[in-house]
Amino acid sequence: MGTASSLALQKTYQKILREKESALEAKYQAMERAATFEHDRDKVKRQFKIFRETKENEIQDLLRAKRELESKLQRLQAQGIQIFDPGESDSDDNCADITAAGTQCEYWAGGALGSEPSIGSMIQLQQSVRGPEFAHSSIDVEGPFANINRDDWDIAVASLLQVTPLFSHSLWSNAVRCYLIYTEETQPEVELFLKECSPKLKRMCETMGYFFHAVYFPIDVENQNLTIRKWEIEKSSLVILFIHSTLPSLLWEDCEEAFLKNSEGKPRLIYHRLEDGKVSSNSVQQLIDQVSNLNKTSKAKIIDHSGDPAEGVYKTYICVEKVIKQDILGFENADLETKDLGSEDSIPEEDDFGDVLWDIHDEQEQMETFQQASNSAQELGFEKYYRRLNDLVVAPAPIPPLLVSGGPGSGKSLLLSKWIQLQQKNSPNALILSHFVGRPMSASSESSLIIKRLTLKLMQHFWAVSALTLDPAKLLEEFPRWLEKLSARHQGSIIIVIDSIDQVQQVEKHMKWLIDPLPVNVRVIVSVNVETCPAAWRLWPTLHLDPLNPNDAKCIILSECHSADMSVSKEQEKKLEQHCRSATTRNALYVTLFSKMMTRAGRAGNVDKILHQCLQCQDTVSLYRLALRSIEESMAKDVDKELMREILCLVNVSHNGVSESELMELYPEMSWAVLTSLIHSLHKMCLLTYGCGLLRFQHLQAWETVRLEYMEDPTITSSYRQKLISYFSLQLSQDRVTWRSADELPWLLQQQGSKQKLHDCLLNLFVSQNLYKRGHFAELLSYWQFVGKDKSAMASEYFDALKQFEKSCEGEDSMTRLADLYETLGCFLKDLGLLSQAVVPLQRSLEIRETALDPDHPGVAQSLHQLASVHVHWKKFGNAEQLYKQALEISENAYGAAHPRTARELAALAALYQRQSKYEQAEHFRKKSFKIRQKATRRKGNLYGFALLRRRALQLEELTLGKDTPDNARTLNELGVLYYLQNNLETAEQFLKRSLEMRERVLGPDHPDCAQSLNNLAALCNEKKQYDKAEELYERALDIRRRALAPDHPSLAYTVKHLAILYKKMGKPDKAVPLYELAVEIRQKSFGPKHPSVATALVNLAVLYSQMKKHIEALPLYERALKIYEDSLGRMHPRVGETLKNLAVLSYEEGDFEKAAELYKRAMEIKEAETSLLGGKAPSRHSSSGDTFSLKTAHSPNVFLPRGQR
Repeated sequence: MGTASSLALQKTYQKILREKESALEAKYQAMERAATFEHDRDKVKRQFKIFRETKENEIQDLLRAKRELESKLQRLQAQGIQIFDPGESDSDDNCADITAAGTQCEYWAGGALGSEPSIGSMIQLQQSVRGPEFAHSSIDVEGPFANINRDDWDIAVASLLQVTPLFSHSLWSNAVRCYLIYTEETQPEVELFLKECSPKLKRMCETMGYFFHAVYFPIDVENQNLTIRKWEIEKSSLVILFIHSTLPSLLWEDCEEAFLKNSEGKPRLIYHRLEDGKVSSNSVQQLIDQVSNLNKTSKAKIIDHSGDPAEGVYKTYICVEKVIKQDILGFENADLETKDLGSEDSIPEEDDFGDVLWDIHDEQEQMETFQQASNSAQELGFEKYYRRLNDLVVAPAPIPPLLVSGGPGSGKSLLLSKWIQLQQKNSPNALILSHFVGRPMSASSESSLIIKRLTLKLMQHFWAVSALTLDPAKLLEEFPRWLEKLSARHQGSIIIVIDSIDQVQQVEKHMKWLIDPLPVNVRVIVSVNVETCPAAWRLWPTLHLDPLNPNDAKCIILSECHSADMSVSKEQEKKLEQHCRSATTRNALYVTLFSKMMTRAGRAGNVDKILHQCLQCQDTVSLYRLALRSIEESMAKDVDKELMREILCLVNVSHNGVSESELMELYPEMSWAVLTSLIHSLHKMCLLTYGCGLLRFQHLQAWETVRLEYMEDPTITSSYRQKLISYFSLQLSQDRVTWRSADELPWLLQQQGSKQKLHDCLLNLFVSQNLYKRGHFAELLSYWQFVGKDKSAMASEYFDALKQFEKSCEGEDSMTRLADLYETLGCFLKDLGLLSQAVVPLQRSLEIRETALDPDHPGVAQSLHQLASVHVHWKKFGNAEQLYKQALEISENAYGAAHPRTARELAALAALYQRQSKYEQAEHFRKKSFKIRQKATRRKGNLYGFALLRRRALQLEELTLGKDTPDNARTLNELGVLYYLQNNLETAEQFLKRSLEMRERVLGPDHPDCAQSLNNLAALCNEKKQYDKAEELYERALDIRRRALAPDHPSLAYTVKHLAILYKKMGKPDKAVPLYELAVEIRQKSFGPKHPSVATALVNLAVLYSQMKKHIEALPLYERALKIYEDSLGRMHPRVGETLKNLAVLSYEEGDFEKAAELYKRAMEIKEAETSLLGGKAPSRHSSSGDTFSLKTAHSPNVFLPRGQR
């Protein structure tokens, strides 16, 4: 028995041993396969590196040739010879897609140089090829709007942002500043306005994410400071004058500044109380008369009121509310119902980016920071730095980021912002993404917010918008992919500029993409302080900003003194010269601050004393401390000095800054006169500035100075934090959840280490919702980690809080808010990867909306969409498809078939089918979505830019004075363009006609500017399908330009092209042919016979001949175009594919079926290669190809059916 069992054990052992050996053998074989795979992978990498280096050398040769050509062109221009500038030219022809009758038109995704080409062609194209297809004008304008197309809002908005000096600060500001002027007679009305109306206006602005300040000064002769009052009027969005029968002479200057010198056309309002038997004084009557005469241009409205003052104040309130909504904030409908920030309908961007919203405050802050950084009169010695930065842009890839280094205050931000402005002006094809980091720990230094913002900027350049994750780790992973995608389709360089990147939290961990190889046409520039630059980055190419040279430093100080009418003695000048010898005293910020101190001393009459004190300060922080003490000493009252300390300390401990309205609530005893005087002094001394309506420090050294001067004791810091915590906690207890309380309170509690209070704050569901819906996902996550809760515990606590909140919900409004909260929680959990937990709140949101609203309500579609996305993650595609289709049906019924919400569901279905390899269905839905998005963007614009354009138009309208001048005519033309972009064609036509009439009167009917107005009117008539009218206008423009301009001038080429398109559209091919031939001739002269632009013109002419059945004339044109495309762009470029398709159709028409099949097969191979590179994404919207054919069947006698102009 024992022997048998031992034998069995032995057999089992042998069996296990054999299995072990075979497993080991399998393991070794797997390892060998892995080693072979790694070897092959390394081999491919080496081959690709060789390939890439070869192509880079080719690029370098092309760039060298390009520079030589440009220098020749410059010499020709210097001799007065007209040169055709491709940057000023226009988009290509209408992309007529010719297809067989009775078949669906095939959308050729590769029909553009803007689509993603092969690596080879991409490398060749980046710097070398430019031509008319790279500009996108559909309306002829000059100046800032050189390349605007209704299909390309990003270019329109970018052009708009490049002319920022045309904008007043109040147009950019996040604060609505209402400046009140009043007399003793109207003091009761003002008090009533402040008591009854101001809180309502404040609440209205607050719900839209704006601050409201009603600023006024007491009627006190001793405290009248004209400079500060003038500064307040400049900053104000709206000025209201309350007046009765007299106007004191002290107020006349204020009224003159606000109402008669209102050059920017800001809204102005006069409340004039009338009384029976009482006649107004001469000064009042004079002001009223002058304002009435200027009314058309100064935007001043006069409210005459007799009777009860309360009624007059109410009339004023109604008028002010309308002005704020329409004129200042740019809403089309003044009766619009305002909603809480963060609610689904309050921000339109959701249509474009699903659940991920722009944080308009972050974007506002960046624009204002850029403005302030570039706002300097002095930039001595920057030319050598500009040259180095320019060299980086044209240097061959691969190239690591360029490090701009320097000490604190050395002028890095100024250099980068000025250079960006120059790039925008000189390189319109370059896409520049910039981010200016503020002080450490502020929202602008949060790495995930920076990456999210830059990713969204990249996504704006894609028609098909896919969902963007908010998970910080995934965001960092996906950003380089988006960059790679856009770089492949963008013609021109992409430049990313991040200023003060060393202030970003955990910068090396979160900016790893910087050390990876960048796409060929991407350049990155980052600035750092020398002391805080990460060690690994010090090996990068570096541009170091040196201190100013001694003579320049002295000259800047003396220049500032002279501009302030302040004389400097020879002895004082000598002291200055001796002082400006060390590196720290030649620091740019130090020199700026020194000059401010000197001019302040000149006004106060104590130059010697201040100069002596300044000369004792050897660095910027010590000079800042002197400036603080100097401002303190100038204050008469101790209470004002204490207020200054309090305000600076509060700004210092805050997360992102403090607003004036918050300060007025924190210190109710403080008057606006004291606050504005104090801020004016601190602003003048480079201590405080405005950003997104908040007071914050101008420079990091100013922040450090306040900390050293007032807050060295940690208990002081803690007490000021507690003051802000109490203030924002009170807001929450009053159910006032704004972006400010969500931004500040959790962060302050975290800094204080108050875990329990932070926990309670996070369970205020509206605080968490506000943070999440503005994309502050990582911040929200970090707070939960700080209180020691993992993902599951956090989800559980939110569920409990929601259930508790649900008990108190009654009525439709509260149930709608509850459904929104459940949906937000579901999306939040989905982003965390907790899919099974995400389904429950999303399902609950759906149930509430179906019950409380209606089963066919758009909100139900939103819930279905979110649920479907979870099923997609689970790979339950059948369920997802059913949910998406339900959402689509509801959206179509609620909004119509051409609404962005409908497009979103179509895009989601397209993506779903793409994942299941159902390419035909995917393409069908993608096309439908694409067309809707395209139309919607034409109608309402994209993201942040639209409201800005509308506000710019309203402002410009008031600047078109009655006087006939070329500048006013140009302004009228610009207005016409702006209204055209807003799809307000009737108003656009009025302004363009006025522009034409004024130009004909001032410049004469044959001036080229008249041709521009004629051109724009023709484009507008073409849009309105008034083709006969458009034809007449284009012909008049062509006649003027032929006589006035060189034969190859871009404006002439523009008119030739668009008139040719119009003739073809109107069925007048005989008239179109000579113009298409002229277009070929112009391009050959401008670019040479082998340029892709010439090929495109040849294709356009060939298409026209094909439509006229002149195949013999068309064939050589196609063949010549094909040769040019293959030689210049590569044999696998989409343009080659399009031309092959056209040739295939032509061969088929002539009965050569074998050749047609062969050509079509090759075209399809190119398309398939491109589709695999695109990964099923939508084509570029910069589609500007020539006319192309599509061959599906050819049983119809009429193969050539033109598709409408895109």
